[in-house]
Amino acid sequence: MNGPEPQAATAADVVAADLAYIVRGARDEFVAMAGRRILITGGAGFLGYYLVQSLLFWNDQIEPEQRIAVTVFDSYVRGAPTWLIDLTGRHDLTLATQDMTRPLPAVMPRVEYVIHGASIASPTYYRKYPIETMDANVTGLRNLLDYALDGDVHGIMFMSSSEIYGDPTPDSIPTREEYRGNVSCTGPRACYDEAKRYGETLCVNFARARGVPVKVARPFNNYGPGLKITDRRVLPDFARDIMAGGDVVMLSDGSPTRTFCYSADAVIGYLKVLVRGRPGEAYNIGVEGPEISILELAERLVTIARDVVGYGGRVVRQASGDSDYLLDNPSRRCPDITKARRELEFDPRVTLDEGLRRLLVWYSGNRDAEDA
Repeated sequence: MNGPEPQAATAADVVAADLAYIVRGARDEFVAMAGRRILITGGAGFLGYYLVQSLLFWNDQIEPEQRIAVTVFDSYVRGAPTWLIDLTGRHDLTLATQDMTRPLPAVMPRVEYVIHGASIASPTYYRKYPIETMDANVTGLRNLLDYALDGDVHGIMFMSSSEIYGDPTPDSIPTREEYRGNVSCTGPRACYDEAKRYGETLCVNFARARGVPVKVARPFNNYGPGLKITDRRVLPDFARDIMAGGDVVMLSDGSPTRTFCYSADAVIGYLKVLVRGRPGEAYNIGVEGPEISILELAERLVTIARDVVGYGGRVVRQASGDSDYLLDNPSRRCPDITKARRELEFDPRVTLDEGLRRLLVWYSGNRDAEDA
């Protein structure tokens, strides 16, 4: 599988190249879903950006009877993003307002595939809305699993998180799916971490006891187009400073290390988990390495920004006014993706430099990316 075409000049170029890349990389999965119906909860969010658009991009290339009917459930608590509004009127897309912390509609659309991605994922926001975060990941998931008992669902995927591992011990880096986790159940991040862990337990038991074809994806630090610049995760924060023309402000010593997976690669992985994953099984979706410190990431982004947007700032450090800002923050995060490579043929190709460049091109063409 070849990577996206390099050096896309505009935000539209980036999106077009990425959608073509996703369809190439997950072609077998699109073929398997052809003529079927899919429900994506949280489809107006970051990962929905490419999940929804790649399905419609596929539809535009095939015969009408082979198109995939897409339904999006979202609470639209921050409003409907412009990209999604621009798609209204398509016969293959249905948008519905649905808070996944509430019961499902009395009349549900008949679907064969479900992706449950409705959850706050930014630490700043899930700490602000802990109960809502837990309810979306537990109650919302349970409602969908119950729906799958009575429907003709071929595949359902729960979007879990690498946060279920907590702060892995050094001998568990890279982290395999079998690692049981080192997680606080009462700390400021617990509403998210423990909700994802319990959600996985629901999935495993519905698969084993009830025969529901539910699979679990564990994302590792996804980034790319569609990620709101106001999201308050590290890359949007750095990019916001760059787009504003100020210095890049880092609210830590920059020592924690991560690997970062570009969203086009991640979406290919999620479609593979949905269609080909084994029921009751979890799959790491990310990039194995090399790890990069947050300080190195900031400096790398600054260097790329000089070329992409003529940026002239530098990296500076400040103390956070939030005493819990780094509490329970993992020191390292790096997946072992052997299982996804072997069982799903997941093979992420976009390098960090190319992904960061594409992200900056996209942000530069979406100055109001808080609405993106």
